[in-house]
Amino acid sequence: MPLKYKSIISQMTLVEKASLLSGEDFWHSRKIERLNVPAMALADGPHGLRKQASEGDHLGLVKGVAATCFPTSATMANSWDIAICEEVGKALGKEAVYNEVNIILGPGLNIKRSPLCGRNFEYYSEDPYQAGKIAAAFTRGIQSEGVGACLKHFAANNQEYLRMTNDSIVDERTLHEIYLTGFEIAVKEGKPKAVMSSYNKVNGTYSHEHRYLLRELLVDNWGFDGMVVSDWGGSNDAVESVKAGAHLEMPSTGYDSVHQIVDAVKIGYLEESVLDERVDEFLKVLYETEIKRQTELDFDVNHRLAQKAVEASIILLKNKSLLPLKPETEVAIIGDFADVPRYQGSGSSMVNPYKLDSTLELMAQSGLNIIGYAQGYDRVGKGDHEKLEAAVKLAQKAKVAVVYIGLNEIDEVEGQDRSHLKISTCQIELLAAISKVAKTVAVISGGSVIEMPWETHCDAIVHGYLTGQAGAQAIFNVLNGSVNPSGKLSETYPICYEDVPNIKYYPGNEKTSEYRDGIYVGYRYYDKVDQKVQYPFGFGLSYTHFEYSNLVVTRDGVKFNLKNIGALAGAEVSQLYIGKEQESIYRAKKELKGFKKVFLEPGETTVVEIPFDAYSFRYYDVNESTFQVERGLYRIEIGSSSRDIKLCDEIEIAGIIPVKDDSKALEAYFRGNITEIDSSTFQALYGDVVPSATWDKTQPLGLNDSLAQMVYAKSFLARFAINRLIGMRNKSVKKGNPDLNLFFLSNMPFRAIAKMSNGMISIAMTKNILDIVNGHFFKGLGGLVRSFISYRKRGLN
Repeated sequence: MPLKYKSIISQMTLVEKASLLSGEDFWHSRKIERLNVPAMALADGPHGLRKQASEGDHLGLVKGVAATCFPTSATMANSWDIAICEEVGKALGKEAVYNEVNIILGPGLNIKRSPLCGRNFEYYSEDPYQAGKIAAAFTRGIQSEGVGACLKHFAANNQEYLRMTNDSIVDERTLHEIYLTGFEIAVKEGKPKAVMSSYNKVNGTYSHEHRYLLRELLVDNWGFDGMVVSDWGGSNDAVESVKAGAHLEMPSTGYDSVHQIVDAVKIGYLEESVLDERVDEFLKVLYETEIKRQTELDFDVNHRLAQKAVEASIILLKNKSLLPLKPETEVAIIGDFADVPRYQGSGSSMVNPYKLDSTLELMAQSGLNIIGYAQGYDRVGKGDHEKLEAAVKLAQKAKVAVVYIGLNEIDEVEGQDRSHLKISTCQIELLAAISKVAKTVAVISGGSVIEMPWETHCDAIVHGYLTGQAGAQAIFNVLNGSVNPSGKLSETYPICYEDVPNIKYYPGNEKTSEYRDGIYVGYRYYDKVDQKVQYPFGFGLSYTHFEYSNLVVTRDGVKFNLKNIGALAGAEVSQLYIGKEQESIYRAKKELKGFKKVFLEPGETTVVEIPFDAYSFRYYDVNESTFQVERGLYRIEIGSSSRDIKLCDEIEIAGIIPVKDDSKALEAYFRGNITEIDSSTFQALYGDVVPSATWDKTQPLGLNDSLAQMVYAKSFLARFAINRLIGMRNKSVKKGNPDLNLFFLSNMPFRAIAKMSNGMISIAMTKNILDIVNGHFFKGLGGLVRSFISYRKRGLN
């Protein structure tokens, strides 16, 4: 295709062309003043803008400008409300324009493969269809204001531990059906200006230089016409990235990467026409997202929207005819989270809220008869008998105790995976004690799955997830009945962690992460093997009741009647699941293929229509390397959750007869019993030799090895340094205030020393540091001095 900006590119020097493909600093691309090419500003923003107010760090220790902290992605997914997700996206776009930001780094839509992933609060769902539809809505909303959205993290980025060096080993069918489908939907329906590549490798190739993902799939197949930006410090080889289809390496590496690209062109390894193509694609996004700052922004309007969004997302998990509370009911408010709320996760998405509602400050306008507050427990540390006793005494004076509990700040941290699914023992002890003296309502804060054996202590359970800045009043409105809860779970709650199917494969602890669980993620597994769960995917109660009837299935989709048969107005999320008996290929029992949220007045009936689409009946055919439709009879199920199916029918669909899977080699996958997949079975699924999962400790450390591997380095100095760093990191966790930069450092590869140094350290200098780490102190020190001199002589521009 001809270059759109050929007239500008033709005036650029080779250095100028290359310079546009890496950052000027931590948050901006380079500008070319003589050609009036401006810089591009990027900022974090999955659930609120995080534009750092001064020189930035990676994970948010420098506070950002004041912005609206909307509910996190995990929370918004529980709304199942496309319209409100798009509305929140639009508000994010307006705040980006106000702060002169071209690209918002979000939404994030990686699949919740395991409930232990420390970043699940930033992601939508265990289901790719739901994740893709919601991400597309956010993207449309953001980009309606003229700024760009950036889908992340592409692809198969499902653990935090060693995320920058880990290699995701995943079979072709699982990769396409589970881990890429959400991105496909979001790209095709949201048309994002940018996609962020993930840190990890995918089947041996770094995501940022993965030509199949970045070019053949993203551009040629899905029609993406934006730019690919690396995760911060995630670029491995600047030249290979350009060849593969990537555009912007962030943050700045000085001119180290620029020189590498220029040298590659000069020796003929990289064709200048390919470089020109990448520059042209980058300029397209740059000029399409040029913004003129708005001088005014009504933060109060966005605060009200944040409250509206969380009210649509709160989930009622249990209600023994206790909620909503009557105005005269004496209520005790108990729990540390009522005083100091947990309203967002820890990491690069942390927003500096311009306003933060407080449960205690809003008690007077709660609509409840609140008699007092007691802390009850410390959020970090062991139980406190005095605090527990004071809470019990307060509860004895009330009819109902509303107890605020959940995961604390060290439980959900970018850069670290969780080690269990429990809340603290002191919170469970408090619930048990309170339940003996008063009716008990648990209000949960947390961005991911928890075990809930303590639910027997509760007469009602309200789950707010991570509510953002306006959550306090929203929770009160659900408790007092002015809001009828309508959220539903976007992930399955198992009874205990031992029920999770991939506990033996997650996380990958050294070189690789093996996706032996295949397509059986979340409800696809639990429903396949009829595993009892605490709460199924799609579950959520209401203060009213709905009746489903008159299902009609046509070639175009389904329609049915939905009636509110209760006494209160409310909204219901109707879910379409499609399944087929497995014949030639193994299958999940059913898969989500559509949903619609409908609000109804008491006694009102409506006809709900959910169309079939390109994703309804397809599966990925590994023999043809494309999606196909298998001929046969399909079950059509309409449910209020994956386990609460209200209506059923069948439809015959035309298609192909697939090549039969080797049922003997893949017997476990046909049965769904994938908790004990051995190496030979996984190799049969993977279709190739599975690479070694362990570090070779006899070999010297290299550029792509993790700093964490210095624990076995030859240099005593290196071992001391990493142990010191890990000790400091663990100490910050014990204090309840995790140092996020220490998490980043301990996980990063050696090459990131150069990639994250803003040009102060080159790759050549990093190799000299590796000589020291590998026990060649004087060689490394001498080389370091020579590399530094050479680097300075060549110049930074």
